Amino acid sequence: MKFPAPATVLELLKPVTWFPPMWAFACGVVSAGVSVADHWAMALAGVAVCGPMVCGTSQAANDWFDRKVDAINEPSRPIPSGRIPGRWGLYIAITWTVASLAAATALGTWGFYAAIVGLALAWAYSAPPLRLKRNGWWGNAACGLCYEGLPWITGWAVMVSAGASPLRVLALAALYSLGAHGIMTLNDFKSIQGDRQLGIRSLPVILGADRAAQVACAVMATPQVAVVALLCQWGRPLHAAAVGVVLAAQLAMMPRLLRSPCRYAIWYSALGVSLYVSGMLVSAFALRYAA
Repeated sequence: MKFPAPATVLELLKPVTWFPPMWAFACGVVSAGVSVADHWAMALAGVAVCGPMVCGTSQAANDWFDRKVDAINEPSRPIPSGRIPGRWGLYIAITWTVASLAAATALGTWGFYAAIVGLALAWAYSAPPLRLKRNGWWGNAACGLCYEGLPWITGWAVMVSAGASPLRVLALAALYSLGAHGIMTLNDFKSIQGDRQLGIRSLPVILGADRAAQVACAVMATPQVAVVALLCQWGRPLHAAAVGVVLAAQLAMMPRLLRSPCRYAIWYSALGVSLYVSGMLVSAFALRYAA
């Protein structure tokens, strides 16, 4: 039996994709209002579960069930290129699911339940019969929840909260999850050709590139406007102003994206999304000290 090379397995797990849920978990920890130095082991375990474990599982599962699409769009990926031979892609996804659940036991009851939800959504997104990614509205919503909202809430829940109220945490986590729906749409531009051929109804396929880019921009910006309003209402004007600044920078970049979505989607994902997640951390610090 031919085993895949460890470096190829790591490529399959896509470390670059681990950052959003790890960042969101860190935002949850910040918003909990506790000293990270006093809870460093729990914080480190949570970052590992959200990133390398659960997110890594989602990437392996997605690449296995997307192997036909990837053979069209990105044939150099580990599975369509044959560097992950046979059914090893599926075996890795299953093994990493079990390992993720085992690691999540270190996060206590709430952390373990959150891992179950995240893994269930990861498989539902990629695998039949649900395969949520076949519809851009549902699939992107599931990704937004797993990448931003669920890790944020988990980071807050596994800590001893001394800061924000649960309702405020839930409100901001929900808003940033909604905005992440637009981020997921940007990610779909690179695979329009294969998605169209194999019947995956991503938003660029359903709406066309121009309209999908407009929707992505609106979906990213509108929740951030709501975040600014909430922070002002909660008596955090400086934090609201900071989120407003990063939103203004995103808005200034959007016309370039809208002129040529297929050309500039990756560019905007790199720069605009960095600004977006910066606003998340600012909001987390606002919650940390809110009454």
